[in-house]
Amino acid sequence: METTIDAPNRWRLQTPGHQNWTRSARPEDPNRYLMISADCHANEPPGLWAQRLDKRFRDRLPRIEVDEHGVKWSISEGYSRSRLLLDSKLEGEDAVRGKAGADPLERLRDHARDGVDAEIIFPNKGLAMWATPDPVFAAAQCRVYNDWAWETFGIYNDRMSPMACLATGEVEGCVIEAQRVAKMGFRGLTLPCKPIFGPHNPKDPNYNLPAFEPLWAAIEDADIAITFHVSTGRDPRAARKDGGAVINYVSHSLVPTIEPIANLCASGVIERHPRIRFAAIESGIGWVAWALEAMDEAYRKHHMWAFPKLRALPSEYFRSNGYASFQEDPTGLDLAERYHLTDNFLWANDYPHHEGSWPHSAEAIERQMGGLADGTRAKILGLNAARLFKFDVEGLLKRRADALN
Repeated sequence: METTIDAPNRWRLQTPGHQNWTRSARPEDPNRYLMISADCHANEPPGLWAQRLDKRFRDRLPRIEVDEHGVKWSISEGYSRSRLLLDSKLEGEDAVRGKAGADPLERLRDHARDGVDAEIIFPNKGLAMWATPDPVFAAAQCRVYNDWAWETFGIYNDRMSPMACLATGEVEGCVIEAQRVAKMGFRGLTLPCKPIFGPHNPKDPNYNLPAFEPLWAAIEDADIAITFHVSTGRDPRAARKDGGAVINYVSHSLVPTIEPIANLCASGVIERHPRIRFAAIESGIGWVAWALEAMDEAYRKHHMWAFPKLRALPSEYFRSNGYASFQEDPTGLDLAERYHLTDNFLWANDYPHHEGSWPHSAEAIERQMGGLADGTRAKILGLNAARLFKFDVEGLLKRRADALN
């Protein structure tokens, strides 16, 4: 889908180039890096849940209401009431992004335009599935999404792979769904950042607790990846008015993704289930080096309280089993080689979201990755994601070569 690059998006074309690189991320480069976007989003049909969800839940679905002044409001039982300021006013590339991705064949063309060989797909409208403190309601929505996602993308799973969604507030049903979707062929699962949506409550279950052992065992047996996407633990729009867009993105969307990673690394989950592979998605990567050092510092200095006693430091469990994805994070990339995290970072173009780099990913990559070694770029742009999600690298490269011939 082509469009004129309008003024607010022209900054996306800025690049220092790739003159000293042995290969590039340019779509026209037949020798370009293997590029797997570890974070893209579906564009679900508007009536998906209203049509398929059990009737007893339908009146609780997120909806748009119009007040007596004609103002549109987004209503969801997990989010605060929010006015739709933009509505349909997006223009230029921003409007294109808002409409892209609904058709699988269109997605393939859009990714070819951006040089992407394969993608991992998360919900779009469906990110609100977890926005409820009721795990039964959340689980019902997840099952609807999982069935639709496999119907839509399953035949393209070699290069266009959706993550199955789990509502983890009720463990027994969650285990059954995890086993079901693994048999269907999903490459991975996406779990909410907190099992129960909303503000922190120490009485709520969390991933460090023994109650989740059956789930970890099922995931390990299925040998599929697990992910935690931003904005799935609490309302990411907590700040109002001045600075709200920035405050909400940084403080209420990105930051909470650290919690499930710390839960897995510090509680012994990975020690007990060493084949579990996990990733923080769309969280950026600049925080990773700091968080690993902070976990190790706490484990050493608070040894009198730290439980359980681990065979390795928390940071080691992340380096061996964990990942984090980013779109543009030059700070994090500056730390990748220095802190031995080149095997843990995942690039993504976040198609078709505004936070992402599509359809100008080559320029974004050149702005960030000029200081990295060729092998590091190759890992971060695709090889790490291939290992995490078990893509067939040779098959992807052959498909690319066949398309050029």
